[in-house]
Amino acid sequence: MRGMYTAGILEYFLKKDWHFPYVIGVSAGACNAASYISKQLGRNEKVTIGYCTHPDYISYKRWFSKGELFNMDLIFDKIPNQEVFFDFDAFFGSDQKFLVGTTDCATGETIYYEKNEVGDSFLNILRASSSLPFVAPVTRYKERVLMDGGISDPIPLKRSMKDGNEKHIVVLTQRDGYIKKPLTRGKWVFKRKYKGHPGLIKAVEGRSVVYNEAIEEVRKAEKDGRAFVFRPDELMGVSRVEKREERLRSLYEHGYEHAKKRADELEAFLSS
Repeated sequence: MRGMYTAGILEYFLKKDWHFPYVIGVSAGACNAASYISKQLGRNEKVTIGYCTHPDYISYKRWFSKGELFNMDLIFDKIPNQEVFFDFDAFFGSDQKFLVGTTDCATGETIYYEKNEVGDSFLNILRASSSLPFVAPVTRYKERVLMDGGISDPIPLKRSMKDGNEKHIVVLTQRDGYIKKPLTRGKWVFKRKYKGHPGLIKAVEGRSVVYNEAIEEVRKAEKDGRAFVFRPDELMGVSRVEKREERLRSLYEHGYEHAKKRADELEAFLSS
């Protein structure tokens, strides 16, 4: 839910008609980026803030009964196909390259899927990229069992560099100075629940190191003039499973205002 900061930034990009040729994301970042690619103004606000109080959107009753805190069928099927329509034609018709990262539960490696390579399975890939352990089931695609892409590659700057990009706009959802701590509590429970997925266990155990190294890579790229970085000043009290509309809206507006305030600076970065 802290991805509402990202949603606010992307909303400003859409209003400015800024459409970058290469977009890459994981988890909530990938979900927000999808509506950016399809050029649907206001959609990210509608599908998150507009549903945050929906009784089936986040449900602890569902979590205890089905092991699913977020209603993944609602989010990745009913909403985009029946309620707040996702513009598939505009999405697949865009010439923007869009990669979504997932974590392979067998190997622990990051598997990226490009939008035009998966076609009609795209929503399933978004679902996989957003499926966190303990709060969502694994997602299957072809021969792979997949989970949240943020586990193995939380900030995919290196992949962007590998793909030949020389300048990068990075949107973070944690404040400057945040350091991820290693998994300690409940480690044995995690290993027991996912004993059939050794790669996932390995990726989760190393997640804090991977994240903190990625942050350092971002800092280095920013210092060298290769990356323009957005970070929230405040998280407005928003938790990962936030249901309070006013807090989510505040974070969304914070992202929008950040992008607006730094628009001239960003244009100078891109033209230099």
